[in-house]
Amino acid sequence: MFTGIIEDLGKVIKIQKDKENLDIMVQSSFTSELKIDQSVAHNGVCLTVVSINGDQYVVTAIKETLDKTNLNNLKEGAIVNLERGMKLGDRLDGHIVQGHVDQTAVCKEIKEADGSWYFTFEYDPSLHNVTIEKGSITVNGVSLTVVNSKKNEFSVAIIPYTYEHTNFNTFEVGTVINLEFDVIGKYVKRITELG
Repeated sequence: MFTGIIEDLGKVIKIQKDKENLDIMVQSSFTSELKIDQSVAHNGVCLTVVSINGDQYVVTAIKETLDKTNLNNLKEGAIVNLERGMKLGDRLDGHIVQGHVDQTAVCKEIKEADGSWYFTFEYDPSLHNVTIEKGSITVNGVSLTVVNSKKNEFSVAIIPYTYEHTNFNTFEVGTVINLEFDVIGKYVKRITELG
């Protein structure tokens, strides 16, 4: 479980294909605190640490993960949002995030707003995910509040701190990002479908 509060920006050092999987080597300031078999969210995707060497560690993304996330688009040198698993008893500063990406979306528009930014994302409605006004959404692992919710589109307002301390500052129109919709909303939606 995660909170969507990004701890660090990691740098992708090496990407190696292994059959249908990708081994991704990441450099991070907290690598020395990691253990083998520990979960770390990378752009919101929960991956398991499989090896550690100095300030670098390796995680493996399988085909299922690559098919449903933006990790297949990573290049060496890319910057990824990182968050370690939640500690029991800590404050939940973001919202409940599982690290299970529901689908990707595309950045449709970026507007500067005199000290903040509005990012608008469009996603495929055929997967039947929904946002609600002022509801929670996770974009590349960042816990955010939805504004301007539409059927297959929404916006988020980004403060300078978030812009500077996440990979939002690398987004351009056309950037593919990972979305994890609010877990409580997903259960409510499923219950009403089964109704």
